[in-house]
Amino acid sequence: MLVEQFIIYGIVFLLCLVVVYVYLSKQKTISNTTAAKIVQAKADGIYEPVSLHPFIDLGTCIKSGACIEACPEKDIIGIVNGRAALVNASECVGHGACFHACPVEAISLVIGTEKRGVDLPHLNESYETNVQGVYIAGELGGMGLIKNSVEQGEAAMNSIAKALTHKGGHSYDVIIVGAGPAGISATLTAKKHGLKFLTLEQDSLGGTVFNFPRSKVVMTAPMNLPLYGKVKLFNTSKAELLDLWKASLSKNDIKIQEYTKVEQIRLCGEEFHLTTNKGEELVTKTVLLAIGRRGSPRKLGVAGEGLEKVAYRLLEPELVVDQKVIVVGGGDSAIEAALSLSAQNEVVLSYRSDAFARVKARNRELLEEAVQAGKINLKLKTNLVNIDQKLVTLAMQETGGTEVLPNDLVYIFAGGELPTQFLEKVGIQIMKRFGYTVKKHK
Repeated sequence: MLVEQFIIYGIVFLLCLVVVYVYLSKQKTISNTTAAKIVQAKADGIYEPVSLHPFIDLGTCIKSGACIEACPEKDIIGIVNGRAALVNASECVGHGACFHACPVEAISLVIGTEKRGVDLPHLNESYETNVQGVYIAGELGGMGLIKNSVEQGEAAMNSIAKALTHKGGHSYDVIIVGAGPAGISATLTAKKHGLKFLTLEQDSLGGTVFNFPRSKVVMTAPMNLPLYGKVKLFNTSKAELLDLWKASLSKNDIKIQEYTKVEQIRLCGEEFHLTTNKGEELVTKTVLLAIGRRGSPRKLGVAGEGLEKVAYRLLEPELVVDQKVIVVGGGDSAIEAALSLSAQNEVVLSYRSDAFARVKARNRELLEEAVQAGKINLKLKTNLVNIDQKLVTLAMQETGGTEVLPNDLVYIFAGGELPTQFLEKVGIQIMKRFGYTVKKHK
């Protein structure tokens, strides 16, 4: 009997050793794979975070892996030597799913790093700036994700409604600048509170939606859209999101004043005077800025850039057919535009550097395939220096010469300019944040 028990115990012990060995081997493989991905991410220039991203407290992390499973973008976080680590951090779009999934609260959401600061306006807990009566919600304040922006838009408008002592009268109670997720949420909330409001958008409502950096919109938890109800989006197209915005506004009989850019905000007594590009002067008691961090698209400042053939975003590539197109830029937006247009057009992609950095791996692969197939004419280390009605001129960095190409359309994706000067003229303080925690509580 004792011998049999000894054998059984021995077998169980050996099985336990095998299980432990298999587990440790698997963990080592995962760790080595993730470490290799980090090395590649550094080589590709996508390791350093560029916006809202998770910060991992290694002293608290218990390597549960819940954060990795929860991330809808994948490969943003991995496990190295038993602890969570950032991998392709620049591709993080701030969903916050990892933050909510961590069972020991080892993750916080921050913007900026120890080395790379991010300019953010000063805001208090009510989303009010240092200029009393001027509020900010959404991407400009650091929260670019749809669900977070919607929540901020509603919260900021609730603060405004609470702060207003006298509602109505000749002037507006609030003017909302921007009709993105935060602006639309704030608009619906203003309607809910019975405020006298006006929402201005420098582009079209569709333009706001189509400027989102992803072709698909991903949400990991439902959001409540004021006066509309609960909304949950899974891999939703931009067109579907636009239909949602239109439906929410139509349902509540709200119209957005489109193609109206606010050029100046002045405090006159106890009210704000807003001057627009249409020559209007609007008077309001409070202002909510729900504009993007990029403000206006960055221009190259080259001759001919004002021609109608020049655009800074691509809305409906399927309508562009049999054209000679040049796309300028080296980010995901430029590459995705070039790929979309290459199906029905002759496409040249011009980029000033000798290699692409901070682009999604899939975009890089698709671009290489398109170049090899002759669908895209890639011209690295070139600069667009002149635009004519039927021609464009590229400066060639390596030779010092120029190349003239036949051309019908020009698409420029050179990023956007922070509206810093606009904000400072209003009197809003801008601070450079390094590793600033944007969201602390679940």
